[in-house]
Amino acid sequence: MANRLAGEKSPYLLQHKDNPVDWYPWGPEAFARAKAENKPVFLSIGYSTCHWCHVMEHESFEKESVAEALNRDFVSIKVDREERPDVDDIYMAAVQAMTGSGGWPLSLFLTPDGKPFYGGTYFPPDGRYGRPGFVTLLHAVSEAWKTRREELESSAADLLASLKAGAEGAAGGGPVGAEILEAAARSFRERFDPSDGGFGGAPKFPPAMPLEFLIRYFLRSGEPSAREMVGTTLAKMAAGGMYDQVGGGFHRYSVDARWLVPHFEKMLYDNAMLARVYLLAFRAFGDPENARVARETLDYLLAEMTPAEGGGFFAAQDADSEGREGAFYVWDPATLEAAVGKDAAPIVAARFGVTEAGNFEDGKTVLSLAAGLPELAARFSRGKDEIAAILGQARLRMYEARSRRIWPGRDEKLLTDWTALAISAFALAARVLSEPRYERAAREAADRVLGRCRRGGELYHRQKEGETGISGFASDYSNFVEALLDLYEATFEPAYFRAAVELQQEQDERFFDPSAGYFLAAESHDGLVLRPREIFDGATPSSNSVAAGNLLRLFSFTGENRYRDRAEALFSLFSTYLSRAGTSLTRMLCALDYRCGAAIEIVLAGEPGRRDFESLREAVFAHPGLNRVIAHADSQETLAPLSPLLRGRGSRDGAAVAYVCRDFSCSRPSSSPAELVAALDG
Repeated sequence: MANRLAGEKSPYLLQHKDNPVDWYPWGPEAFARAKAENKPVFLSIGYSTCHWCHVMEHESFEKESVAEALNRDFVSIKVDREERPDVDDIYMAAVQAMTGSGGWPLSLFLTPDGKPFYGGTYFPPDGRYGRPGFVTLLHAVSEAWKTRREELESSAADLLASLKAGAEGAAGGGPVGAEILEAAARSFRERFDPSDGGFGGAPKFPPAMPLEFLIRYFLRSGEPSAREMVGTTLAKMAAGGMYDQVGGGFHRYSVDARWLVPHFEKMLYDNAMLARVYLLAFRAFGDPENARVARETLDYLLAEMTPAEGGGFFAAQDADSEGREGAFYVWDPATLEAAVGKDAAPIVAARFGVTEAGNFEDGKTVLSLAAGLPELAARFSRGKDEIAAILGQARLRMYEARSRRIWPGRDEKLLTDWTALAISAFALAARVLSEPRYERAAREAADRVLGRCRRGGELYHRQKEGETGISGFASDYSNFVEALLDLYEATFEPAYFRAAVELQQEQDERFFDPSAGYFLAAESHDGLVLRPREIFDGATPSSNSVAAGNLLRLFSFTGENRYRDRAEALFSLFSTYLSRAGTSLTRMLCALDYRCGAAIEIVLAGEPGRRDFESLREAVFAHPGLNRVIAHADSQETLAPLSPLLRGRGSRDGAAVAYVCRDFSCSRPSSSPAELVAALDG
């Protein structure tokens, strides 16, 4: 019989609904039972596309012997970290404090009131990898709880006090300035891998946020090393196996230092942030390869990660299919020839490095760009254009052939914070690449969130199968406010700007504390032993970092000092972290770059769709500058907060003009793209 998880919406929880373990979802019922029966809680946290979560389920949670021990001696709770980032944040910090490292699956033992006293990540069924066997561990923890409970509760209380001090206490108070940007750039140079790009060694995760900071730093300083770090890393990632050479989009990370063999899951947030940084690099440096990769990544999201009815983006695709990691994505000479034909196969194999020996398990090959077009043209005595045409046709045939394989599982929940990252990428791409369908995708996703995940002013975190649930976190508010501002700039639709202002107010009321910044969870979130606070960027940006940028942009749009003052409060609160570990807060470094520069306000006047107006808009979005806001003069009648910026800045006898302003003082209006670019260059 299915357990209590059968009624949940989370794909991860539903994967465990047929386990013999008597799982509870997170909530008061489980803790009430633990208190009533005087049992410790076993808390297991993971997500649906996590490979080692699948392994631990198969090895342990599907086994009657494990279930017997858990059901007898513990109350067991299963949590989807993507649905409850607040719960994950608290207990990940606990495991990191206990062991010095973390990851998923996350496995903890708690007192009946939720305090952690022991934990780790993956535990095998029998002792190996230097880890105790899970059944042995369960017996040891149960015995310790029965014989040394007072000692365990005391250590749990001490650990929780330490975690609270880190989550709630302010770390700074001093001023911050451009010297922090310089120090961060030096730190990235010291860690940069000049051969393969990226920072540090294996495993390598795609550094979207550091690369955006380095683009900003290059625009600020002209420092060649910043451009080199960005260009090398983007090129090497796109040429490696971490990039899906057939279907587009990026896998989670590379297990080696060369970006060759990936961990094969695909996450929405990675692809959204990477598409954005490839677009920013294309605009800043002009390499058309960056535009190609951005376009292919966004097209992947539209093709494989969008609901059939449109509007929004699914959370993730699994690493596994047919019970094996990467099986969907790898090739050998036989499967390649069957897909592209005998004549094209040698060229395609040389291009993507497909050999009999392979570079992966069982003689399979993870595709990478092993040979360039000039090399292939010389080797096969063909023109480069002919080689390119053969490869383009082969890629289509390979995608078609691959589509007949068993697909990896897909997590089809829609998360507001992750969807917001994608909205920002699509909104930018709509203008930089002049692609109306990208604007349509961004609008439909934003409209879905506004229509279905916002009730009475409150934002909700998750939507699945038409059901909206889980009160929003600070990350939902900050990411979605940013997305709405980006979408307003791309479309000049007043409703998006109005919603951004309203949701920023809501975020301030629900999450802000003058002594700590923005907490991740509101006080109303259930069953938490403390209120977690995002300080450092992780796989996604910290809500405090994104909020700092949003507040500065809202000040540039409106001139309202309350936005600037709150941003300055965040910089002050986080000043020690910025000074000592700035490269761990790269999105806040981006906000600091905005604050330390002369932010530009751009007002376009005229009729959207007319050639003269669109030529000015194209010039704005082709310009690489990032520290700016863009408004439409005709919003003045509908957006009162924009009045100081827009007042007196209309079109001239119907002809489009652009105003470039600093501190709400504007230069002479520009009526041609050349004049506008000169004004932007300052």
